[in-house]
Amino acid sequence: MAGMGARIVGIVLVFGMVMMPSLAKDYTVGDSSGWATSVDYTTWTSDKTFAVGDNLVFNYGSGHTVDEVSGTDYKSCTTGNSITSDSSGATTIPLKTAGTHYFICGIVGHCGMGMKLSVTVGSGSTTTTPAAKGATTPPSTDGSNTTETTPAVTTPTTTSSTGLGTSLSSSPIMAVMTIAGVVLSVLVLS
Repeated sequence: MAGMGARIVGIVLVFGMVMMPSLAKDYTVGDSSGWATSVDYTTWTSDKTFAVGDNLVFNYGSGHTVDEVSGTDYKSCTTGNSITSDSSGATTIPLKTAGTHYFICGIVGHCGMGMKLSVTVGSGSTTTTPAAKGATTPPSTDGSNTTETTPAVTTPTTTSSTGLGTSLSSSPIMAVMTIAGVVLSVLVLS
């Protein structure tokens, strides 16, 4: 009888470990509008909580890029110093570390026209409250010790689906938990 209980516990553990990756989310930047000059990304982030393991999915046409930049370059819309850059039209950025991540379009003038995105990533279940339009946020974590002011943008947007999905590959914690669950299940079922 004890063997049956151990098997049930093992099955529950395996099921739990398989379901854990569903906690990660894919966020389609700008929803159906995508990565474009006509989107207010401050409003887009206002109802979202980003966590390590989530992904940002950028969809855009030719003539745009997705550049990850420093807080200083984000604030001044400086191009040419990107940490990473892609112009494929479909860019997925895994959010691997907690903190604020900055993205701009590297095409001259596009950042100034609103193609810039700042997301604050929590370490797990930590919630994030994006700054309101025109609000001042605490100093950035990129070492610049500057206070960032989010510009007020009056471009209206339409928000569609949240673009939720799953991801395991970008979350080492989830991978370790899954492996631990499988090993524990094998031990319990043996």
